[in-house]
Amino acid sequence: MTPCKIRILVVDDEPQIVRALRINLNVRGYEVATAASGGEALRVAANFHPEIVLLDLGLPDIDGIDVIAGIRGWTDIPIVVLSARTDSADTVEALDAGADDFVTKPFGMDELLARLRAALRRGPQAAGEVVVVTDSFTVDLAAKTVTRRGESVHLTRTEWGVLELLARNRGKLVSQREILQAVWGPRHERETHYLRIYLGQLRQKLEDDPSHPRHLLTETGMGYRLV
Repeated sequence: MTPCKIRILVVDDEPQIVRALRINLNVRGYEVATAASGGEALRVAANFHPEIVLLDLGLPDIDGIDVIAGIRGWTDIPIVVLSARTDSADTVEALDAGADDFVTKPFGMDELLARLRAALRRGPQAAGEVVVVTDSFTVDLAAKTVTRRGESVHLTRTEWGVLELLARNRGKLVSQREILQAVWGPRHERETHYLRIYLGQLRQKLEDDPSHPRHLLTETGMGYRLV
């Protein structure tokens, strides 16, 4: 149960989905506003001031990517995309536009609610978090150090660059392109094999069972997330 009335804007043009979401979110203590088009979504967002947005990409007037851009023009609240599009290029485009997560239709309500809770935990209020703690290791973003079971872990500059980006976006799916641009530069955004190599090295150093990682996760064809 959500302890307070968190405002959520649901944007979808399918009435049955909106109804199901409204019922489930209301029961869990969310205050829900809805919009059935991109233009309406931007107007409602400006007046309702949601703390999180659940956004379908396939809207009847303007594309959901443009809605993300419009919202990002004035706020950094979490945006979770909900879409029937299964092409990984659509996921990457949404993430690059500023979405925080991507859930594919059809979806399970429990999974969706978990994604919403995770997005809220890492929302604007978490921006000042400088120490990221997992069950296996701790990342101190201010000191630029990593410890595992109380022992310092040596990382190369590139390994740190990858881990730092994931830690600053904990729980969020970070696209392959975003990592490559941030760590290696724009000329290397197609060199996805770099990521396989360096994530493998980080797992060897940080995960209890590198072959079955619990924290440094791969979203096949899309990107990576630290949980």
